[in-house]
Amino acid sequence: MSASRRILTAALVIAGTMATACSSDSTTAPVAPNPILGLGVTVKGSTSLQYTFTSVVGDGSYEVQRAEGASGTFATDTTITAPAASAAISVTRTGLKVNTLYRFRVITSKGGLQSIASSEASATTLALGNATADITGDITASRTLFADTVYTLKGFIHVANGATLTIQPGTKIQGDFNTVGSSLWILRGAKLQAVGTAELPIVFTSSRVAGQRQPGDWGGLLFIGNAIDSRSGNVTIEGSGVDGTTVASGKNYFVTYNGGTVATDNSGTLQYVRVEFAGYATLVDQEFNAFTFAAIGSGTRVSYVEALAGLDDSFEFFGGGFDFDHAIAFETADDMFDMSEGWVGRMQYLIGYNSVQLVPRTGAGFYSVDIQGIENDGCNGTGCDLGHNTAPYTIPLVSNFTLIGCGDVACSGTGGGYGMMLRRGTGGYYVNGVLARWARGGISLRDSTTFARSGSASIPDVATADLLVRNNFFTETPQVFQAVTAPGVAVQQNAFDLAGNSLTLSTALATSLFTALPATGTAPANLAAFDFTPVSGSPIATGGMATFAGKILTKAGTFVTPTAYMGAVAPAGTKWWQGWTTYARN
Repeated sequence: MSASRRILTAALVIAGTMATACSSDSTTAPVAPNPILGLGVTVKGSTSLQYTFTSVVGDGSYEVQRAEGASGTFATDTTITAPAASAAISVTRTGLKVNTLYRFRVITSKGGLQSIASSEASATTLALGNATADITGDITASRTLFADTVYTLKGFIHVANGATLTIQPGTKIQGDFNTVGSSLWILRGAKLQAVGTAELPIVFTSSRVAGQRQPGDWGGLLFIGNAIDSRSGNVTIEGSGVDGTTVASGKNYFVTYNGGTVATDNSGTLQYVRVEFAGYATLVDQEFNAFTFAAIGSGTRVSYVEALAGLDDSFEFFGGGFDFDHAIAFETADDMFDMSEGWVGRMQYLIGYNSVQLVPRTGAGFYSVDIQGIENDGCNGTGCDLGHNTAPYTIPLVSNFTLIGCGDVACSGTGGGYGMMLRRGTGGYYVNGVLARWARGGISLRDSTTFARSGSASIPDVATADLLVRNNFFTETPQVFQAVTAPGVAVQQNAFDLAGNSLTLSTALATSLFTALPATGTAPANLAAFDFTPVSGSPIATGGMATFAGKILTKAGTFVTPTAYMGAVAPAGTKWWQGWTTYARN
């Protein structure tokens, strides 16, 4: 090739290259989006924050990132699709830690590219009980109580008119000591949604400071539903009506609980809730309890609840029936668990511990001191048209219970000191329990109508009987059954075959059964004194009814699970009471 032709070819190549370069310059390359501006964070409560920013037209999505503490690592909190038009975006984040700093930032996505992170915004959740508020009147519209506020009930506060009272985890509600009997009532048609957590239980307690608190400092929690009860006529809640029949906000007016027809009635949900130092009585047998459930239906759900140092009963049930599990009754004046008037609920994992006869505050009124583990009745009193045989019968299923008495007749009251008091035509299925330190006996089985529920048989037929006491362990008690010479006691109770019903009377000390249990007559210092887990080789680690049959199987459904062990805690199992319960004498 001649030199002139080489020069011409090179010129053409250069010209083509320049043309290509010029053509490339005419196409715009994708550009990363700009970060959003104006990110803000607002404190909403002890466990919640709200972040806000404004979207930009054309953006694709926003990845909101969150970090805990001043130096925590960012991680995705949520991703939000950008709206077509510019708009304010607001998100409330709940379930955060109390009194904790959180930092937020946003990364914008557009056309497959991402922006750099926006400027950070931060806020600190509030401490628990950061503010205070009084509740002095009935709650007739739905309302939420927040964990950043300590609320004081001053009077007889009724949730009424179909309202729902929602209580955030970690909230503290005090009963006013100076307003005797201050209490919270959930009336028919209303609901209480009190769902705490193991880390943030909801606590109802005395308005007095720790160290000065006493049983009866305030009234307690009362639920009134529309489920079925065995009494006819007009029956009012025990202790109601001191202020007369007129419905007046914050006053103790009469409240009727019988006559309901809706077995599935729903009064709300309780989970991780403590009631401390409650109880109030206007007259003999007219007492408030820590928890009172009157005609509450199966739509209601109660689990992980504790009653501490309450006058009268820790938990009392009048008619109705719902699923109830993981309950603690520490230091009860009267009965740990009391069921009557057609209660047909299912219960599993119950712990009761009593070591002292309680001394109430001045002005708390009459209170019972006949301490029992379980006290179950059929129908008794006015409105029981067929006496103890009035239907519906009281037929609960109570499984996996550990009930420990004070071990001394002197602290059991004149008629107390029994692990189970079954009387007045009650039925029920009582399985896989441990009953210890009941000074008078393991079971007081009274009245021919009660024995009739078993089919009047030494070993009741699981296919037909409405009273079955099976696979239970008794220790530190003089006898399984109360002596037949006692007034009103069914002679036939001694016909119960201990071996055939797997009822074991042991000579073992209760302290030898569990990982940690205070000795009889000692005052526990705090919750650390208790560990209800069976020790290795404990006789209660085996011997449970591991397979249900007959009426027990039908009643249990999918809620109550048979276990190979006896008592409320599985060997090497979860210590389910820890983290949300407490123990104190005052």
